[in-house]
Amino acid sequence: MSQTTLLTREPVVNKNRAITANRLIAHGPNIGSVVEALAAQAEVWPAHHPVFVSLGRLVPTPELMNWTIPENVAIEIPVQTLAHPHTQALMTRLREAGVGMCLTWFQPDVALPAGHDWRFVLIDARRHPAPANSPGLSLAWGLADIGAFRQAVTAGYDGASGWFFLHGNPPAKSLSPGHAQIVRLLNLVRNNGEIRDIEAVLKQDVALSFKLLRYINSAGFGLMVEIQSFRHAVSILGYDALNKWLSLLLVTASRDPSAPALMQTAIARGRFMEEIGGSFFDAAERDNLFITGAFSLLHTLLGTSIQTLLEEMNLPARVSEALLYGQGDFAPFLHLAQCCESFDPKALQAAVEQLHLSSEQVNRAQLVGLGFADSLHG
Repeated sequence: MSQTTLLTREPVVNKNRAITANRLIAHGPNIGSVVEALAAQAEVWPAHHPVFVSLGRLVPTPELMNWTIPENVAIEIPVQTLAHPHTQALMTRLREAGVGMCLTWFQPDVALPAGHDWRFVLIDARRHPAPANSPGLSLAWGLADIGAFRQAVTAGYDGASGWFFLHGNPPAKSLSPGHAQIVRLLNLVRNNGEIRDIEAVLKQDVALSFKLLRYINSAGFGLMVEIQSFRHAVSILGYDALNKWLSLLLVTASRDPSAPALMQTAIARGRFMEEIGGSFFDAAERDNLFITGAFSLLHTLLGTSIQTLLEEMNLPARVSEALLYGQGDFAPFLHLAQCCESFDPKALQAAVEQLHLSSEQVNRAQLVGLGFADSLHG
């Protein structure tokens, strides 16, 4: 069977907008194809948070049990399928196997079968502004922006799933001194500045130095030795690779309440683009692909305009063209990363075909990116 299932994703957050789970939506023609697609990702399965797996428009059936379900997975059961005999058979199998279930598209007037524990309940908040009679922790879905999230929490929701945090953020302002310091470092490294000049900037902010070294030594980088100083980092990695890690510092510098979800999204985009670009670009350009994805939400994270940011930074033309105009060699990769965050499988399929990629490559890169982003915020 050729794999025809594509995955999209969205984060699940609590009342404080901290990430509590990741939601993966499988867009496939049948359960067999979905099982094949999910099983192919065993090596890169994201393990840091619980994962809710949605079967999209498919009716959940016992065929799903052909997948060796990871321990951190909860299978979504749409309320509309509760009476379906195949879904009922699957629910019994899942309960016997100790696999969690998440009830989706809950409606207060629907009778629920006895004997099942619904820890999480996904509700379309556009239809149900308040989570009446929810049998578990209520997650609002379909929120338009941060304002709608606040209203949902006030109405009694325990959290939300979706991309609402990308919209309704405060208006743009100038860069803060702390952010400007990181931009200064980025420019020094990109222009191959003297190590002593870079160290002088780092010494002005001990926390910045600590965070940089923590990122470089994280499992996501895979180094065999522990980097103990910036000078050591330059000798081991070189300036090009350090650009990537300083970019991470800038992306994670925000203290906005929505920052964790925004950071995860930006870093996952960057790592996804870097992974996908492996057969298209050399190592230095793959680092720039990472920076393009990571910086695609920088204006939202730092509360300033993308034009202002790019004026401050000496970025390669390919990066600037993709971020400012959606054009150039990197633009199709950024577009593909954004399509992985949508509920439009046709648009995602078109973006995949434009780059002549397989669904397996895209699914794998997406989970690699998600796992990497989560590993930095453990």
